[in-house]
Amino acid sequence: VVDGVPEDADHVVDMEAVAYAPAELTVSRGDTVAWTHAAGEPHSVTAYQDGIPSGAIYWASGGFESEEAAKTGWENGEGAVQSGQSYVYTFETAGTHEYFCIPHEAAGMVGTVTVE
Repeated sequence: VVDGVPEDADHVVDMEAVAYAPAELTVSRGDTVAWTHAAGEPHSVTAYQDGIPSGAIYWASGGFESEEAAKTGWENGEGAVQSGQSYVYTFETAGTHEYFCIPHEAAGMVGTVTVE
């Protein structure tokens, strides 16, 4: 998690009150995506453990190594993207990566990044 939006980001996803915009994004291998806090309470960007391509490294705001660790971290105040901040990740593994916001998943705050 970094302050502001990095200038070298290839794509930007806004984290709105209870949605990612855009919710579906297609990128090239090696592209960097920045999820920026646009509105609402703090958000997370958390990959579904079973929703990323085989062989992909697990990713989540807070740098967690698993979905379970990310959820536990969130409960302990870790992994949040606050107003004025962004979470940045560079995609190296082709396929569809599914992710969600821990506190807003029930409200439908989910997204996908397809890496070609």
